[in-house]
Amino acid sequence: MTFQVDLFAGNSALVTGGTSGIGAAIAAALAACGANVTVTGRQAASVAQFNAQRLPNQNAVQLDVTDNVAIKVLISNFERLDIVVNSAGLVLRQREYEPDAFAEVVDVNLNGSMRVAGAARPLLAKQGGSIVNIASMLSFFGGAHAPAYSASKGGVVQLTKSLAIRYAPENIRVNAIAPGWIVTKLTQAVLDDKTRNESILRRTPMGRWGKPEDIGGAAVFLCSPAAAFITGVTLPVDGGYLTV
Repeated sequence: MTFQVDLFAGNSALVTGGTSGIGAAIAAALAACGANVTVTGRQAASVAQFNAQRLPNQNAVQLDVTDNVAIKVLISNFERLDIVVNSAGLVLRQREYEPDAFAEVVDVNLNGSMRVAGAARPLLAKQGGSIVNIASMLSFFGGAHAPAYSASKGGVVQLTKSLAIRYAPENIRVNAIAPGWIVTKLTQAVLDDKTRNESILRRTPMGRWGKPEDIGGAAVFLCSPAAAFITGVTLPVDGGYLTV
């Protein structure tokens, strides 16, 4: 363990999009530090599969982050809330050049983060809580293969700054993490593409792809007292990819 096992003892956390990939790794890291973690998934099957694992301090519920009423109902079930991680995300790649697909991706990635943050705000204010949004390397670069994903993740960075300013008087900190190339189901096609994989490794000073656990550690730090004077920041966790 990098962090104390009781760091978040008694705390309650919500991780949207937490049934797999980066979200699941963040949920596991928070739970390992003592938090009681609720994760959400859009599909009933992914929620059932997650709960079948019977992971300590973790449970999953179904949630569509484009459904404002459902979000408010979920938040109302919490007696306290200390940590919110907005990890629910969608990418449709070339389909995103179609207006309807573009709007759908933005609604999940950007609007969904705003909906959850706004609904959680009153509870977070009672505890002096923390929000972590998941941005992307494409928050900084254009992405010809995924225009809506790139635009939405750029928006997440600006949303993070805006909410950090607005929520600071309530002692709520709002930060973001911009993952680099992380090994997940979402990136498996790129990992399997020898040419693209080699290009990524050449550009990454640390010479490897990241693991979801690398993002989990960063999230724990940003939610912890060690980051008590940090808000409005987007932290790249990319092995140095942005520096080249």
